[in-house]
Amino acid sequence: MAEKSSPNILGIAGGDHDAAAALLRGGEVLAALEEEKLARVRRARGLPWQAIRYCLEAARLRAEEIHYVALARPLYDESSEQGRGESWIPKRLRQEFPTSRIVVVDHHLCHAAAAYYPSPFDKAGVLTLDEKGDLKTGSICLAQGNSLQPLEESYFPDSLGNVFSRVVGLLGFQPGGDEHKLQWLSAWGKPVQAPVFRQLLRRDGDALLSVDQSFFATGRDERGGFAEKFFQAAGLDPAAPLAEQCRGELAASMQQALEETVVDLCRRLVARCQAENLCLGGGVALNSLLVEKLETCGLFREVFVQPAAGNAGNALGAALYCAHAILGLAPRCRLEHLYFGPQYSSSEIKDVLENCKLRFRYFQKRDELVAATVEALRQDHIVGWFQGRAEFGPRALGARSILASPLGPYVNENLNDYVKHREKFRPFAASVTEEQAGEFFEFGPMARYLASVGRVNPAYQDTFASNLLPHRQEEQDSASPGRIRVHVVDRQTNPLFGELLDAFGKATGLPVLFNTSFNLFGEPLVCSPRDAVRSFYCSGIDHLIIGNFSLSK
Repeated sequence: MAEKSSPNILGIAGGDHDAAAALLRGGEVLAALEEEKLARVRRARGLPWQAIRYCLEAARLRAEEIHYVALARPLYDESSEQGRGESWIPKRLRQEFPTSRIVVVDHHLCHAAAAYYPSPFDKAGVLTLDEKGDLKTGSICLAQGNSLQPLEESYFPDSLGNVFSRVVGLLGFQPGGDEHKLQWLSAWGKPVQAPVFRQLLRRDGDALLSVDQSFFATGRDERGGFAEKFFQAAGLDPAAPLAEQCRGELAASMQQALEETVVDLCRRLVARCQAENLCLGGGVALNSLLVEKLETCGLFREVFVQPAAGNAGNALGAALYCAHAILGLAPRCRLEHLYFGPQYSSSEIKDVLENCKLRFRYFQKRDELVAATVEALRQDHIVGWFQGRAEFGPRALGARSILASPLGPYVNENLNDYVKHREKFRPFAASVTEEQAGEFFEFGPMARYLASVGRVNPAYQDTFASNLLPHRQEEQDSASPGRIRVHVVDRQTNPLFGELLDAFGKATGLPVLFNTSFNLFGEPLVCSPRDAVRSFYCSGIDHLIIGNFSLSK
């Protein structure tokens, strides 16, 4: 049994999407994982029993050794929850953890806690924004020490996230899952309808957020639930399919309106909190272009974004709120990495490979494994990279990644057409070690987690030309560097990936690799060796480097 000064705290997020679990000892994260990566169902809902089991096994704890179970509201669809007490907590949860104290934490407090407590700040303003949670859609909090004080909140239907999600649907994407596609499509259009969205999002009095509901019809349909008023104002025919140019313009307009609205909210936050640092949480914080805007808007000394900012991150937020706000535990543990998922031994990996009757090569020495991987990449082959503990959150950070050389003439086409089967406007990340990143890119602190975008230094514009985002509208006539997704690798937390980047640099003169998530189209990131093998053989990946083993086609 752990000492009372370092209680074991299990955080749980459920609801109707993005279930997850996280386990803390005191304020230190021992394990965290989304249910979808084990259940193999995107955005898995309900109580995350598989993720809970993983967390307990990873920490080598029994259920009776959990002192606190911190639940992020809501656990189910909000319409089915009765009251705001604990009567709705599932009986099975009480049965599984009979000796644990159960703590229920407000949805947006979880977002705020997940954003602030792992940050490097002792004082910050905290802004949370999402579509809806506990019927709330946003909040401003003042964070100082262990204290997290809500100052303002917004309520549904006044929801910036909901407007964004509606436009996602209007563009033909899937709301509640494809929001990232809108931001990347936005880079390819002109924000001609931005005035319409400004009118729709015009602030009403002292409200934190206000949305003009007259722009919406009752319910949602293939038009995102927008009313005739919206289509007339935007100059669109509601009965006609959207042309590609129009889709880009709508995306750019929504993205610009999002950025303008959030910057305006941040001015309000600065006035209320008198804080020079910002912590950003909630699903809206997963918008990398928005984060770049906040990093460069001049309002803050530094911006910290919770990398697992969506509802899955609320498992971590609930546990952290319990640890620091309720129990008063100190000091806080700053976030150093996101490798909180499962890892597998060589014997476990070998068992899977032999069970699948596969031919493989085993490397006894790490430098031989790295050399073989570099040789494959030099030949413009695509490599599946499965090493160490899986990432927590939606982004591949060199543990469950697909890698390719930026020097290949058809690298984007090969990744998109034969592996990812996704839209061509979506960029890949450029991974580089922290020591060498400054030679090639301009970037902020959140580049370690792929939470923002950076800029390519002028000398390397041509090298990365195939993967650059277009300039912002206000930069069209400038000579500003092109934008790119930058992943800065810390060799202390991912030494093997750092060695691979170094070796590739020595072999080619360019210590940078293109990196994208290791998953099939529409599936969660791979988590287990069996997931990796299946994805390898169901895609155009040429080689799989999994632990000390390699497979080739």
